[in-house]
Parts: sequence; C-alpha cells; structure tokens
Amino acid sequence: MSELTVPYDVILNSLSDGVYVCDRNRRITYWNASAERITGWSSTDVLGRTCAEDILAHVDKDGHRLCGKEHCPLHRSMITGTVSTLPIIAYARSKDGKRIPMQITAAPLIDDDGAVVGGVETFRDLRPLMGDLKRARLIQKNLLTRPLPRDNRLRLAAFYMPFDLVGGDYYAVRQLGPDQFGFILADLEGHGTAPALYMMHLKTLWDRHYPRMRAPADFATAVNRDLAEVFGGDVSFACAVCGLIDLKTQTLHLASAGGPPPIRCREDGAQVLQVSNGLPLGATEEFSYEETALSISPGDAFLFVTDGTFEIDNARQEQLGIEGLIGVLEQLDYPATPLDMSRLEEQLLLFSNEIRLPDDLTILEIGCPNPRAEAGTS
Repeated sequence: MSELTVPYDVILNSLSDGVYVCDRNRRITYWNASAERITGWSSTDVLGRTCAEDILAHVDKDGHRLCGKEHCPLHRSMITGTVSTLPIIAYARSKDGKRIPMQITAAPLIDDDGAVVGGVETFRDLRPLMGDLKRARLIQKNLLTRPLPRDNRLRLAAFYMPFDLVGGDYYAVRQLGPDQFGFILADLEGHGTAPALYMMHLKTLWDRHYPRMRAPADFATAVNRDLAEVFGGDVSFACAVCGLIDLKTQTLHLASAGGPPPIRCREDGAQVLQVSNGLPLGATEEFSYEETALSISPGDAFLFVTDGTFEIDNARQEQLGIEGLIGVLEQLDYPATPLDMSRLEEQLLLFSNEIRLPDDLTILEIGCPNPRAEAGTS
C-alpha cells in the first residue's frame, strides 16, 4: 500500500482551528483558511506584515494588551524555544472590528541545527461556548465576592484570580459566634469548567455543614464524606484548609486536607507553619482528620494560599516554591504594606517568564488582633 502524500497547506487548511506562521522577525509567512474564516482577515491582508502591527490586537480575559514583545505568547515561545503548554484565552479583533474570544497556543519552529527560525500560533474560536462561560463566570464571581464578616478586631481579605473564565478554587468565611469565625479555602483538582461545577457543590456543602466548623476536623470529615459521594468514580479531589479563629482564646484551629501550609507573617519575617495534614477532601469516603491549634499573637497576619501561588516554574524549570513566595512577599514589604495583588501577580509573572500563571490563584488573608484594635472594642 503506497503512502499518502499530502502537501502541508492542504492539511493545515483542513483544520477547524486558525493557524499562522511567522519568521524570526515575526513577519507572517502563512495564514490558513480557518484563520481567514474566523477573523475575516485574508492571507492577502496579512502575509508579509508583522504580527506586532496589531492585526489581531489581542487582549487577555482581563483586558490587558498581549501584542508586543513583553506579553506576546508567540514571541515568548520563540525566545524561550519552548511550546506554550497552557492554552491562553484571549480576545482578537476581526477585520470588521468585532472582538472574538479564542483559545491560543504557540510553538517555536526549530530547524535541524536546533535554531529557532520562526513560530506558529493556533487559535480556536470560542464564540459558541462564550455565552455560557460568561454566565458561569458571573455566577461564580457573585458567590466569591460576597462581603466577608467585619469585626474591628480582625482583618479579613480574599484575593481570587481564576486560570480561565471560571475556576476551581473556593473560599468562605462565616461568623459563628461573638468571638469565633469559621473559614475554608479549597482548591479543586484541575482548572476550567469541571472543577468550577464541583466548586459550586462544595459551596452547597459549606452552607450545610459550616456550624460544624467549631471543630474543624469534624467539619472536614463530614464534607469529605459528602464530596466523595458526589465525585463517585471520578478522579477528583479538593485540597483544603478548614479553620476556626477564636479571638477569646487567641487560638487558630486548623484541619488540613492536603492543603498548603499556612504562612504566618510578622514584621520581623515570615514562617511556614507545620500542621497535621490529611487526605484531600473527596479522595476517599472515610477519613478522620486531625486538628492543629496555633496561638495568635498581636499583629500576626496569616496567609492561606492555593498552590497556584507557588507551584510556578521559570524558564529553567525551577519552581518558585512556598519559600520563594515568602521572598516575593518580603520584596513587596508585606505585612508592613498591605498586600497588593496586582504587584504580586507582576512579580510571579516576572519569575515565570510567562504571560499567565499556570493555575487558579487564591489567597485568604487573616490579620489578627493588635493592641489598638482591641482597645477600640473594650
């Protein structure tokens, strides 16, 4: 049987995804049929022009401009010589001026001598899915941006940045009594639509079981059992930290279910706290969690984070790690200066040399009593 020989342009023009190729100077040398169908720009319009001319005028899901050397996925791929393993959701401008949501991947073109001679970018039209995703994002945003409890003896703040339009991180804080506050920070395995749906169910379980948070280990055991039943045979789980803040006894009670350890920040430095850690929620139906009690001192600030804040690799495949995250916080003069998430994101992106972070990122900040705050309530 003879081999089938098909010209590469026939193959590329058969794809439903848009594809274009650039040389080392980012001059467009190829533009497939689907690229024209999706954007309205023909090959005659774009061949010989550079992608830096803002033909597609990419912006990310938050409106940040991507065209230009600093944030261009294709340029970064060519400079690093690596394929972008994380698809990027962006918005491109069509020829008629409309914004098109698309998923982008980029890869360098490497010759036989190992030299980067250009790059290729593929993009998928997300318009058929975007309506539902936007509604899902709005629902999730409303769930996660409800006001946190207010008490002048306590500073509570939460910062949430989903990897995609929707994410799989969840946090909640609730006052349980005059001096007690329960909280959870959870990270559903993976990112995208499926973890976002499981996150909604986790929210339901929080509403059902939060009174148990006076004993965080009991709360974790109950939620674990219910979540395992929901997951069924699906290989899913939620890494979480469940906690109780007791201002009367100046104690923080924690039950960790595979979550990252908390960071205690003081003006003289930060420390990773060791706590008893159990299996992630939902990993197995029956598991009993242990509780760790930590003392609270005036001026303490505790940070509870999901792994998207520190499981970040740079171009040399070196991971930032939680100690590296502490170094970044020190550069930002935290906790003497309030945590600025835009500056933190900037530093994390600078380390990764990418245009986006690899996972959902959530930080729950608990600032504990100081003498002046206590005096104001006496």
